Amino acid sequence: MATVAQPQVYIYKGKSREGKAIKGEITGGNPTLIKAQLRKQGINTTSIKKKPKNIFGEKAIKPAHIAIFTRQMATMMKAGVPLVQSFEIVADGEENPTLKTLINLLHNDVSSGTSFGASLRKHPKYFDDLFCSLVDTGEQSGALDTMLDRVATYKEKTEQLKAKIKKALTYPIAVVVVAVVVTCILLIKVVPVFNATYQGFGAQLPAFTLFLIGISDFVINWWFRALLGVAAAIYAFKQAHARSEAVRRFMDRFMLKVPIIGSLLKEAVVARFARTLATTFAAGVPLIEALESVAGAAGNSVYTDIILRVRDDVSTGIAMHTALRSAEVFPAMLLQLASIGEEAGALDEMMSKAADHYEESVDNAVDNLTALLEPMIMAVLGVVVGGLLIGMYMPIFNLGQVV
Repeated sequence: MATVAQPQVYIYKGKSREGKAIKGEITGGNPTLIKAQLRKQGINTTSIKKKPKNIFGEKAIKPAHIAIFTRQMATMMKAGVPLVQSFEIVADGEENPTLKTLINLLHNDVSSGTSFGASLRKHPKYFDDLFCSLVDTGEQSGALDTMLDRVATYKEKTEQLKAKIKKALTYPIAVVVVAVVVTCILLIKVVPVFNATYQGFGAQLPAFTLFLIGISDFVINWWFRALLGVAAAIYAFKQAHARSEAVRRFMDRFMLKVPIIGSLLKEAVVARFARTLATTFAAGVPLIEALESVAGAAGNSVYTDIILRVRDDVSTGIAMHTALRSAEVFPAMLLQLASIGEEAGALDEMMSKAADHYEESVDNAVDNLTALLEPMIMAVLGVVVGGLLIGMYMPIFNLGQVV
């Protein structure tokens, strides 16, 4: 199989047909192809060279960036701007060089006659099967602007949901990290000072104080090894999670069983299920294929397996709401809306309403969880730090008895 040249970013200089000096950046496989492409645009190139790479590395393209890009493309096309020109306008205003390179790659592919959907499929890291399938449907139906608008709305809703979940988890994790750092500083810097002072008392120290001194000695002697061990454990877990399906499945099952967090994740999965199904079905995707796309976007392997079983049941002629009910994991409201939607022929509308409801429910749950965790975490932090201080001041409280 022939090796495909890896696209590079080049800096070019040249002159237009009117003799005006022009310079800019363009992405392509090699200088020869770029010269031909620029010649078609009426530019006679005088120099082409590779753009030097950033020594600090490239900026990552996050899902939120893809959501913004999709919204920009949808807005351009709804305004009547041609697809190729939409790429150029969006790329000119993009500040992330990595995303700008990606947009230029898509622009070059589409300009050469490749369909938009096929161009997206060359970059599966950023555009999943659902995204590509919806764009394909839009191109085939001649309603690409409408489909891009739906995809943009879907991506925006999905990212908002992810942000809400992260919001619920970030605050307690940050406070716990601060508590650990403060505790370590007290154990390493403060407790030894008290210990050196108390050694001259010549009296037996309280058991709790001795316990804290023992912990302090352990942390001082082993903190570096413990830090390396924690870092190694985190790295090993990340690698195992990325490479092992069994580990991912175990973590998906475990997270669903965690008190409070588990119920929040379940509602988030249900909201994602309803939103994805509403988007795909409204795009004209057949229900069986839509359920397959929904399974891939579930975000949890437990629900992915359940949705695939629902898909299999529906393919045998069972009504979707009946198949969902037999799964025994979906809430009653979703089942009722699915039943109404199937009977009225408005499944996409009913699923959209369900998605709105459960996304709002997740938002409220996050706010309630944050409000609940704040006093609890502060109380724990107060107990830990206060316990350390009390333990070290106990000999001073007993100083009269020692003297």
